[in-house]
Amino acid sequence: MIDIFNELKQTLKRCSVEISDLMIDQFVLYANLLADWNKKINLTTIVEPKEVAIKHFLDSLLIFNAYKIPENMSVLDVGTGAGFPGIPLKIVRPDLNLTLLDSLKKRLIFLQSLLNSLNIKATLIHERAEVAARKDFFREKFDFVVSRAVAPLDILLEYCVPFVCVEGFFIAMKGSNVDTELDLAQNAIKKLGMETFLLKKFSLIDKNDRSIVVFKKLSNTANIYPRQSSKILKKPL
Repeated sequence: MIDIFNELKQTLKRCSVEISDLMIDQFVLYANLLADWNKKINLTTIVEPKEVAIKHFLDSLLIFNAYKIPENMSVLDVGTGAGFPGIPLKIVRPDLNLTLLDSLKKRLIFLQSLLNSLNIKATLIHERAEVAARKDFFREKFDFVVSRAVAPLDILLEYCVPFVCVEGFFIAMKGSNVDTELDLAQNAIKKLGMETFLLKKFSLIDKNDRSIVVFKKLSNTANIYPRQSSKILKKPL
């Protein structure tokens, strides 16, 4: 398994992302714990070590190849699931102040056990995004909000943007259909006080296409957003 992660290390180096041997050890432990816990609860369909290294870890860390997040920023991972992309980002950048949000308690139990095993710290929030985003403690409090494989952009933006502070950023991890999603999301981008700041497209080692869209927040999000989830899904902005 170490050989697989050494290959990952070299690939990341070509992407200007440096990781240490200690970080490789953390990723190996992460992969092992993910496989063990996945036998008890459904965390991911991807558990084979090489697939985990490419489709979870490398995929998550491409964020750093798309945009340089300054030191000591607050980062919220919305719909984190098994910890992607948030925990890989935290492993490589321990300075980041990471918060992980998910609506399923069993996932957060796994994440807390994982964090303890990796000896890293993050805040866990057990809540639906559209509920948490209306609370003063979370609303417009994060420098960066990230989300991976959660929903189409016109829906995802409404869930995530209310967490972003003015002049902060929302980073969406998408696939090959990003141009179509961006076209459909133009109204949401405007209504939520955002602008499309950066779009970068990649191909992973396995030749699968990935895209990262960075949005910058220009103004406060109107208090009517986010709406109830049923309304977001039924009538996206």
